[in-house]
Amino acid sequence: MYRHAEHPERPEDPERRSGGHDLRHHGDAEVRDGAAGLIDLAVNVRTGTPPSWLRERITASLGSLAAYPDGRAARAAVARRHGLPEDHVLLTAGAAEAFVLLARALPVRRPLVVHPQFTEPEAALRDAGHAVERLLLREEDGFRLDPKAVPDEADLVVIGNPTNPTSVLHAAEDIALLARPGRLLVVDEAFMDAVPGEREALAGRTDVPGLVVLRSLTKTWGLAGLRIGYVLAEPRTITALERAQPLWPVSTPALVAAEACMGPTALAEAEAASLRIAADRAHLLAGLAEFEEVRAVETAEGPFVLVRVRRAAQVRERLRLLGFAARRGDTFPGLDDEWLRLAVRDRVTTNRFLQALDQALTMVGH
Repeated sequence: MYRHAEHPERPEDPERRSGGHDLRHHGDAEVRDGAAGLIDLAVNVRTGTPPSWLRERITASLGSLAAYPDGRAARAAVARRHGLPEDHVLLTAGAAEAFVLLARALPVRRPLVVHPQFTEPEAALRDAGHAVERLLLREEDGFRLDPKAVPDEADLVVIGNPTNPTSVLHAAEDIALLARPGRLLVVDEAFMDAVPGEREALAGRTDVPGLVVLRSLTKTWGLAGLRIGYVLAEPRTITALERAQPLWPVSTPALVAAEACMGPTALAEAEAASLRIAADRAHLLAGLAEFEEVRAVETAEGPFVLVRVRRAAQVRERLRLLGFAARRGDTFPGLDDEWLRLAVRDRVTTNRFLQALDQALTMVGH
């Protein structure tokens, strides 16, 4: 399904501008403001993070706060990690800043966002005054990309891989087919390091014209409060984005964290974590399959799963009463109020959640 979204409406009417979807709603809203004590299945940050060795490195950096941040070492570390020259790397205050830079710094005429996916790219484009087109992937197709569905006229295409919230991992070559002269192809790989072997990754590729890959250290390393991510792209694109950044956009502690997370020991730890996540996700999917009322996207490859359940809003509220926070799905274009996103947790937590889900379904009359 392809739909040309309406042009942005008045700034005071954000819901109307975005087709009725609250593009600024994110999982953290489910676990703040009186949500103390809830087990968090709404935010996709790995539990038990940051690890002690990373906290120690960050803490040690606090003695350098009187000096202005120097990102050269972190930039070089990211470049080495992906086998790229340093001029292909831009460090950002999380992937969210990168989306804002892309929306404001580049001469884009017809941006298209592949949905359902993380809503911040579209929100940033709309805030920059762009009329955003949407390609809505369908449940009956497994939320998988058909490259032929993207119109040739789109000069910026944004897609997540693996995609938040569907957890679908698209084939790298299918995404690469979207590349063409005059088009920027933006691939959000914020969750790729949670995929064993990072298969289907495009980070580090230099043979795909117009490719822009975004990475985040927030999810795997538990650094949402520190704000650190990076962009990999052709030098001309990196230069344009860098010119739009304020001076010293990334703090010294964040730079230290970025450098530390690029080392071989950290990469090995991330790979081990991805294998545990895969096993825990399989356990969650097996448990969800026991419920006739619940249908999960079983091709999930990320650290979360997307499920469809009738009266999902009521189920979510009952789950809160039972101590679990789940992410509502109706704020994602292409989904409605029958969807929930669930973060993958350890088996003990998952077993407790499945028991709570059974109670919640009973409470709402399933």
